[in-house]
Amino acid sequence: MTPSIRHSTAHATPDSETGAGHIIETDIPARLDRLRWGRFHTLVVIALGITWILDGLEVTLAGAISGALKASPSLHLSDAQIGESASFYLTGAVGGAFLFGWLTDRLGRKKLFFVTLGLYLLATAATALSPSARMFMLFRFLTGAGIGGEYTAINSAIQELIPARYRGQTDLVINGSFWIGAALGALGAVLLLQPGLLPPDIGWRLAFGIGAVLGAVILFLRSFLPESPRWLMLHGRVDEADEILSAIETQANDRHNNLPNNWEGNASAEPLKSIRLRVSAQNVGMLQVTRALFKSYPQRAVVGLVLMSAQAFFYNAIFFTYALVLGKFFGVPSARIGFYLLPFAAGNFLGPLLLGRFFDSIGRRQMMALTYGLSGILLLITAELFVHGLLDASGQTIAWTIVFFFASAAASSAYLTIGESFPLEVRALAIAVFYALGTALGGIAGPALFAALIDTGERSSIAWGYAFGAALMLIAAAVAWRFGLAGEHRSLEDLAAPIAGE
Repeated sequence: MTPSIRHSTAHATPDSETGAGHIIETDIPARLDRLRWGRFHTLVVIALGITWILDGLEVTLAGAISGALKASPSLHLSDAQIGESASFYLTGAVGGAFLFGWLTDRLGRKKLFFVTLGLYLLATAATALSPSARMFMLFRFLTGAGIGGEYTAINSAIQELIPARYRGQTDLVINGSFWIGAALGALGAVLLLQPGLLPPDIGWRLAFGIGAVLGAVILFLRSFLPESPRWLMLHGRVDEADEILSAIETQANDRHNNLPNNWEGNASAEPLKSIRLRVSAQNVGMLQVTRALFKSYPQRAVVGLVLMSAQAFFYNAIFFTYALVLGKFFGVPSARIGFYLLPFAAGNFLGPLLLGRFFDSIGRRQMMALTYGLSGILLLITAELFVHGLLDASGQTIAWTIVFFFASAAASSAYLTIGESFPLEVRALAIAVFYALGTALGGIAGPALFAALIDTGERSSIAWGYAFGAALMLIAAAVAWRFGLAGEHRSLEDLAAPIAGE
């Protein structure tokens, strides 16, 4: 017999002392966390996880088609300008993360899904039509702004919608899907940049069009996603949150008998944990945001900044200049760069996919320390082999693939940790702040620095850059081991109580 589901309700009491609002008591977070995996969660992963695929596509194209951009009759980009365009993209991502992170916490997760993806679509399509180097830089900036905004809205929504026991692995795999986009970008570059296939100023333009086509499809899928019940709950819209969650529960139960033994219709089930919140008509101000990020949780703030800065420099410095190294030091033609990116992308995706479950079983701190540490050690070994000329193009690719198998899981875990570290009211903005600060400190300067090092033509200069990136990862590993947050199997509200909590 199919059991009936009894849905909980929220109880509200007026705040007679302050008149600022009322207090609600609800078990919506516990109901979200009790669900087993279902069709709804799969839709969340597909419709929201596309962000990382699009980012991977954009970053890979920028590197894989660097030769075509330099040969373009309308752009004529130099090696230094290739690095500058990457920095423009990252600068836009920083600005977009701040702006749209702030809006996401105020207007809701769902509204910003469409705004940020829409900006990305328009900007990447405009990039494909760039008439000059200056306009190319501008459109790369706007494309980055859309992707940066996506990171804040999507990361916060995913963590709020996925049950606690699946959150670590899901977050890592979604972040790792960046490399599916990287593979698509590599394949697109290989196909569209074949000598003689297309005019030199057309192939790279069509390559940028791939992202616009993918994004248009995802806009349709996102129309089926609801607002985050946790965000609605926080803003006093408990009836809407309950309606959305009841539909998810009914779908899960009807299709798969998917509710665990503690579903509310089970008379022997233990009561679900409730939380009390003070609902206010005003949004959380910047003073409260600053207090939450740096006064209430200063240790978590330092950990988040270290993790994000280290992985941002490590990744952006190396990956944005990947094609330049292969071309300058190993003589790989620009039309074949994509073939070397494919195994690299595969290793980066397989890392989070295969290691992600251990972040939920073994623990966050232990796995962050392991993956950050191994990334640094392996890059030092790779730098030593590179500087002595002991690797050919294939060997260099294999070495990078092994390094980033672990580095990809490490980088993904940084986003997971930050999202778990701070209260619901400022989650999106917290992700934005640390993404922006980490990228500004470690990411924006990285591509330009490495492009300059490559221009010297000296292997030893590049090796010093690799050594610096490795040192940052080793420092991050030590910080994660000593001060990292153990977020496995814990609800978001247990990890960081809402500011409005009573």
